[in-house]
Amino acid sequence: MNISYSWLTQFIDVDKTPEELDHILTSTGLEVDGIERVDLIPGGLAGVVIGTVLTCERHPDADKLSITTVDVGGEQPLNIVCGAPNVAAGQRVVVAMVGATLYPKNGAGTPAEPFVIKKAKIRGATSEGMICAEDEIGLGESHAGIMVLTTDVPNGTPAAKFFDLEADSRIEIGLTPNRADAASHLGVARDLRAVLGTPIKWPSVDAFAIASTDFTLQVRVEDVDACPRYTGLTMSGLTVGESPKWLKQRLLSIGLTPINNIVDITNFVCHGLGQPMHAFDADAITTGEVVVKTLPAGTLFTTLDGVERKLSATDLMICNGESDGMCIGGVFGGKTSGVSEKTTRIFLECAYFSPASIRKTAQHHGLKTDASFRYERGTDPNMPTFALKYAALLIQEVAGGRVTSDLVDLYPQPIADFRIPIAYRNIDRLIGIQIDRERILQILHSLDIQTDELTDSGFVAVVPPYRVDVTREADVVEEILRIYGLDNVPLSPSLSANTLSEFPTTDVNQLQDRIGQVLAANGFIEAMSLSMTRPAYHEAIRASLPLDDVRLLNPLSDELSVMRQSMLFSVLEALVYNLNRRQRDLKLFEFGKVYGSSQAGNESGEFSKKYHESPRLALAMVGDQTAESWQQKGQSVAFHDLKAAVHTVLASLRIQPTDQQPADVTLFQYGLTYTVNKKPIVTFGLVQSKVAKLADAKQPVYYADFDWALLTKRYSGKTSYVDVPRFPEVRRDLSLVLDKSVSFEQIQKLATQTERKLLRSINVFDVYEGDNLGNGKKAYAVSFTLQDATQTLTDAVIDKTMQRLMSQFEKELGAVIRK
Repeated sequence: MNISYSWLTQFIDVDKTPEELDHILTSTGLEVDGIERVDLIPGGLAGVVIGTVLTCERHPDADKLSITTVDVGGEQPLNIVCGAPNVAAGQRVVVAMVGATLYPKNGAGTPAEPFVIKKAKIRGATSEGMICAEDEIGLGESHAGIMVLTTDVPNGTPAAKFFDLEADSRIEIGLTPNRADAASHLGVARDLRAVLGTPIKWPSVDAFAIASTDFTLQVRVEDVDACPRYTGLTMSGLTVGESPKWLKQRLLSIGLTPINNIVDITNFVCHGLGQPMHAFDADAITTGEVVVKTLPAGTLFTTLDGVERKLSATDLMICNGESDGMCIGGVFGGKTSGVSEKTTRIFLECAYFSPASIRKTAQHHGLKTDASFRYERGTDPNMPTFALKYAALLIQEVAGGRVTSDLVDLYPQPIADFRIPIAYRNIDRLIGIQIDRERILQILHSLDIQTDELTDSGFVAVVPPYRVDVTREADVVEEILRIYGLDNVPLSPSLSANTLSEFPTTDVNQLQDRIGQVLAANGFIEAMSLSMTRPAYHEAIRASLPLDDVRLLNPLSDELSVMRQSMLFSVLEALVYNLNRRQRDLKLFEFGKVYGSSQAGNESGEFSKKYHESPRLALAMVGDQTAESWQQKGQSVAFHDLKAAVHTVLASLRIQPTDQQPADVTLFQYGLTYTVNKKPIVTFGLVQSKVAKLADAKQPVYYADFDWALLTKRYSGKTSYVDVPRFPEVRRDLSLVLDKSVSFEQIQKLATQTERKLLRSINVFDVYEGDNLGNGKKAYAVSFTLQDATQTLTDAVIDKTMQRLMSQFEKELGAVIRK
């Protein structure tokens, strides 16, 4: 957003340079991206001053030259050789000093090559400058003679000041989306008022008057949600033409191109007050009625740029009667109702539109205008009548005419101020220091935020609706801090942060990202898939699904007509997609959600459908775990590879399963379900081949399904530390002959129950089955690691512990200890 320094001073008196304002504005949150000098003519008449010709004599060696002395306000007059026929003593003239660069115009009024004034000798006479004609300094086209002025300004007065052509500064502000209130010169002036304590200079509208009601149009708003406030009036007897110099200079200073005096005034008010407005050629309103409404979807409308656009059903239109669109409200005008040089009567509109409505329309048509930029962020609903009167007075100044209707103001439900309770303790807590209470109130009042219900502990902030970004207590505290000055808050020895909001102990998004990084580090690739799936998948595994399907009312196709209840088929389809493209060895993971429905009854016996949504994490492995190379053959993925990945995820979350049980045979040929306090946290194993084939997966697929909601609930970010053991571990091995029905998990659980103090870990390192063991028997080779944190284990303690374990294995599991 561009701000003119000169224009800004029309709203507030500042004794700061643009460079000094840079620091002030940036510190308040209006970050200055750059400052650019704006010259109203090339060169800005730098080095050109007003002087007086003291003497004038003919050059002895040249008939057409004169030798003059010119007073330019210095200690000594300058000797200047001049070739103009009309130069004479006593004249007030324009003098270009040595070193000045002039940007002349040629006979056609187009720019000629610039040149630098140098001290020189002309026919033996010294010349220390140049007395200028109007074309030589770019002010006109005449070269008939030097400019002779009638003025009593002091010699040495800069010509730019005399001709009112002083350079301006264009301040470019990187406006953040929340600061719609600062999208104007008035808005920036408001922030400066708060910092500098200087009052705002509002333009006067006291002279506004309605001359007659001879030309009254009916105005009606049908969509009051999209247009809460609409104002307008008519003006007649106008002369459309080129804007006056001051108006063009204002627009050019911020990078706008002048169009005509009527349109330029609407742009001037928009950038001055932050209130967009639009002028319609009133003769185009043939029905005598202006209607604010939406038109049927698909209606064609040609905008000012000549582009024919297809309207959506939510586009708010300003219409001539019921169906003739004249303007896309708050976004872009129409081609047939715009102001032209033939216009003599206008309908001048000023409104407050719903930001959501304007944003939707602007995005739909791909239009970004000065009006939509402001409307979609939120303008001041209390500004339209003031802006309308101000614009009407300015139009009368530059185009003549008179107001010929009452000022229409349709505002059925006025927007109230925001009332926000504020506690002083929260101000102190968030800022980090205690600011004087009077200073706090002073800052808020300078920002147009009033205070009510003042007590020793706080107050109620009454925020005007144009501050759309100030709706919470923290927002009000931010306003206080940015004006008080972040640089004025000393840093404490220990830095900390605080907030008024309560956040969950676990940030689910961060945790998900962390686990994703862990899996990626272990060779997994993240997959993303649709939540819709085929009904046939669910029918094939119906016995394992706890809920009913959630069916789409308007599915894209029958193949995607239900919401998935399991991540399995989404992952299988991703595997098949990649396998069909010669990717043989795959390890995928996906974070997603599953959906289901159930019937819920109430006390009166009525039933209603209840919907469920649950986040899950799925892993899948297929192909080889280790790639084939000259050192080794490829090794296919096995169950223990998936189990290792499952344990990696659980270990990263610091979750230890308390129990396990066989996986559901509907989905898995074999596998395990880990539980914590009897609640399943993950099920993993080899997918049934008939289930995998439903998605055309012909290779063995190992799959794990985590209950991500339960995992995040069980996760704790707290870490506890213990000393590194000072005493050594001891390992003892046993060979146990057991029935085939006995699992290693049973051995592990029994060992842990038997010896809780010394047993650190248990591991199976060999499994043997053979005829020599007997029918239905198998042998486990198991290692036990023992350690005492307080002393070195003796052989007696070790033997006693192992004997107790062996006795329990023999008694509870029917084990035969092979010695």
